[in-house]
Amino acid sequence: MIWKPNVTVAAILEQDGKFLLVEEHTTQGMLFNQPAGHLEPGESLLAAVVRETLEESAYEFEPQHLIGIYRWHSPASDTTYLRFAFTGRILLHHPQQALDEGIVRASWMTQEEIHASQIRHRSPLVLRCVEDYLSGKRYPLELLVHYD
Repeated sequence: MIWKPNVTVAAILEQDGKFLLVEEHTTQGMLFNQPAGHLEPGESLLAAVVRETLEESAYEFEPQHLIGIYRWHSPASDTTYLRFAFTGRILLHHPQQALDEGIVRASWMTQEEIHASQIRHRSPLVLRCVEDYLSGKRYPLELLVHYD
């Protein structure tokens, strides 16, 4: 048996001192996460984070930096995730667009609100990615090579 982690992408977006999170139905109840999701076959990491952000929040997003690469093992699902977190700029909002299945709403939260809601985070990576963003971690997108 060959083991492989689940590769995911996430958008860490800040506007006016608030961060974009989505509230979603999960097997553990209603939880908060960044706009995030799984890499699809043949998709680049950048295309995946743009797609997931639009599907889950109705915001068009242009990735400009990699914040970090995170490995996390979920004890609840016995699944290991490899998350690529990006930041960049928001281009457009489509408020009439339906959100992905399971997403209840997208909301903007302050760092304090994110800290206060930790018990309802999908994973510890939600807070860690915000903290890394706030500490100034930014890596060039040229680190990523999508080679076909």
